[in-house]
Amino acid sequence: MKSIKLIALDMDGTLLNRDLEVSRANREAIHLAQQKGVHVVLSTGRFIASTREYARSLRLTSYLVTSNGAEVWDASGKLWHRRALSSELVEWMYRMGEQYRTRVWGATAERVWDGGAIPGSVHDHKWLKFGFDTEKDDVRNTIWKKLVETGELEVSNSTPTNIEVNAKGVSKAAALETVCRQLNFSMDDVLAVGDSLNDVAMIRSAGIGVAMGNAQERVREAADWVTVTNEEDGVATAIHRWVLGTR
Repeated sequence: MKSIKLIALDMDGTLLNRDLEVSRANREAIHLAQQKGVHVVLSTGRFIASTREYARSLRLTSYLVTSNGAEVWDASGKLWHRRALSSELVEWMYRMGEQYRTRVWGATAERVWDGGAIPGSVHDHKWLKFGFDTEKDDVRNTIWKKLVETGELEVSNSTPTNIEVNAKGVSKAAALETVCRQLNFSMDDVLAVGDSLNDVAMIRSAGIGVAMGNAQERVREAADWVTVTNEEDGVATAIHRWVLGTR
């Protein structure tokens, strides 16, 4: 069995169940992995504040990858890495959201913004991530195509109905490579687990990439192995299979 030194876990749809809780089985598996000296890193599209709350509840002592890799934090709360979007591109995306009448949202270095008028000027903020959400497939596909055509953005999703946008070069995989350099690990030492398109890069880059049983099809295709769903303790199953060797 491959020796895993770091476990990278997506949160929503992966570590968390539908009630946004970490199950007892997942908690116990994470604790056992940490007892073996394995680093456990939350690698999420979430903003740092909510990510840190879960990290504390799990007593994690390693790095946090947030906003799809736009930021990397250490356990002490120190910011190690940040890469923001161009405010000009954010303004363009905001106008596109108005044009197509979609819900738009974003995360700045200071706060999460969920639709409505942008507080102050768009240029007053460091934008980590911008997003669109629509049930209309044709609108979503059109927006996706326009975003990709800029050649200046990373485009992914965290649910089938949304679009998540980061600066070019930003991904969970790139952020995990930064973490691995700090720890003197390689990506071959990593077990990465996720369910959505913003997880594909880290799943492909990791030594072992695991898709959740509830993952989108493209994520399952990218993975080395598919575990059970987030409602069935899929993270615990993967940790026991690939790290603890107990299943």
